[in-house]
Order: sequence, then structure tokens, then C-alpha cells
Amino acid sequence: MRILVTGITGQVGSALLPRLAPFGNVIPADRGVIDLTKPEKIAERLDELKPDIIVNPAAYTAVDKAEDDRASAFLVNEAAPQALARWAASNRIPLVHFSTDYVFDGSGTMAWKETDTPSPLSVYGASKLAGEAAIRAVGGSHLVLRTSWVYAPTGANFFRTIIRLAREREELRIVADQFGAPTSAAIIADTVATMFAAPGGIQDVIGRSGGLLHLAASDCTSWHLFATAIIDGLKARGVSLKTSRVVPIPTSEYPVKAQRPLNSRLDLTRISQTLGISMPHWSAGLKTAIDEVYPNL
Repeated sequence: MRILVTGITGQVGSALLPRLAPFGNVIPADRGVIDLTKPEKIAERLDELKPDIIVNPAAYTAVDKAEDDRASAFLVNEAAPQALARWAASNRIPLVHFSTDYVFDGSGTMAWKETDTPSPLSVYGASKLAGEAAIRAVGGSHLVLRTSWVYAPTGANFFRTIIRLAREREELRIVADQFGAPTSAAIIADTVATMFAAPGGIQDVIGRSGGLLHLAASDCTSWHLFATAIIDGLKARGVSLKTSRVVPIPTSEYPVKAQRPLNSRLDLTRISQTLGISMPHWSAGLKTAIDEVYPNL
């Protein structure tokens, strides 16, 4: 089986490569192989690569920049997935696509279910929702995986930012009224590998899932408590840090261009039932990530 994976320089894409290798010949598709900013070229490239399945974690993820660059966000997050879906459908192969908690407006305190009505607050969220709709409209075999608060030991993300700032500043001021599940790229990739290893393979998972699953670590926390846990974990391993205070602040005191959902909790009932597993607690993913980075700090 030829498994094409996009976004291989990103957090999820790079984590997927080694975990999907046991299931076939993985085709690593960076921008030089599949350029999502040129949807009109995608079918031609796929004709050359001839994958048996497409896994698409690549996306336009500059949340604040998207507010002023709507066209680029929709090009990569809607038009490109649509092109991937059309080729996949015409060649009768499955497409696994990644989406986000940002498709919801963050109201309330209940975890969002796959059956809840999306209502994005930002251009980024709207573009990702449009991508979901475009894939669904094509009508081929597909699985959309919505995830949240993704981080990894490498790359640009909240986890790495907190490590850097904790070595530079005595005090950090972190938003405390947004709630979700920090989800490591490793947890995401491990779960996708579980889908490939299912008795009926990924096609069976797609059939039993209804084409949409929420994939995140279990339980929830705030950005403030996540930052505190990162710092406490590093200190427990003997890493020298400058930060002595992590101050909780409301979202209103941390102005950004794009509005963030206050409630990013994702209901994991469907994925647990579909795969017969319990998703790891967010703190387990954090421990693994800290164990990976701290020897080099």
C-alpha cells in the first residue's frame, strides 16, 4: 500500500511518517511534492505518485494572519482538500484529513460532539470548516479528524514557546479562561496508526465512524495550567528556569487579531467506541514530550 502523507515538516505530519511505515510504502509529500497553494496542479501530481491512500495533515495554520489573508487560508484549507478529495474519489481510495476545534464557537462548557453544529469565530476556523464541507460534498471515502491544542517537542507551538520563555522571564502571564485538551502530535499519530492496524483496516474505521471523529487527548485544562505543568515538569527533572511566577489572566488581557474559542473540549465517545480504546490523558502526552526535550536543555 502506498500511503501519501502531506505536511511532513509539520508536527503531525512528521510524527505520522515513522508510525505509518509498517503499513506500507510511505510517500512523504512536502510542499515540493504537493503544493497546496496550487490546487489546480494536485491531480496531475497524484497521477504521477499513484497513492493508495492520502493522509492530509497539511494546512494553513497562521490563525491571526488569516484574518488579513482570507484568500490564502481558504486556498489551502478548502480548495486543496477538495482537489485531494476529488482525485481520491475518482480513484476509489480513502482520504484522511485533519481539522480543528476552531470550527466551534467555544460556547458553554460541554465537550463538543461530532453531531454539534459548527460556528467558527475566525477566518481560520471558517476555512477549515469549508474544507470539511468540500470533502464531504465530493462524496468519496473519507475520514475527517478534528483535533485540538496540538504540540510537539519540535517546531513552533505553545509547548516550545513556554520552555523558551521560562528560561528568559521571571514571570509569565498566561490565559486561564480557555479550556481544551493539549494533544501531542505523538498521540495523534499513534491513534491514526491504531486505525490502520484495525482488523478491517482504515476503510473499516471510516465506515464505522461516519467519516468524522474527534481525536484529542482526554480530560481538559487551561492554557495557564498547561503552562504551569510544563514548567513543573521541567523543574522536576532538574532543568534550570528563570520563571518563578505563572500568572493567570483572562483572554481580554491577551488581545489577538483572531478570536479564540473559550471552550475547545472535544467529546471522545465516538472515537473510543469506533476504535475500542481510551484516549490517553493530556498529562501523559506532556510527560513524554518533556522526557524527549529535557536532556538537550
